[in-house]
Amino acid sequence: MNRIGTYLTIIFLATAALSSVGCSSTPRQEGTGEYIDDSVVTSKVKVAILGDPMLKSAEINVETFKGVVQLSGFVSSGAAVKRAVEVTRAVAGVTSVKNDMLVK
Repeated sequence: MNRIGTYLTIIFLATAALSSVGCSSTPRQEGTGEYIDDSVVTSKVKVAILGDPMLKSAEINVETFKGVVQLSGFVSSGAAVKRAVEVTRAVAGVTSVKNDMLVK
């Protein structure tokens, strides 16, 4: 009886360990929790950009990977580029900003 309990415990722990490794992240792929966190950060950045009176541009694309936000698209001036980066950095969860925006 004691052996059966030991085997069941080992099987349970092995299954739990393999399950948690399957959901972990790699340098090129996010784990489930990170994907959800990045989706929230992306949404917050989009809301902040659309809510800024200087920007209000739907031509700015926002993508987030592990807290790094990439801004791309078109803006009307260099000042708008600078402002978009400032607004993005102020959002909670943003670790850094990669600026790929172009001035029209």
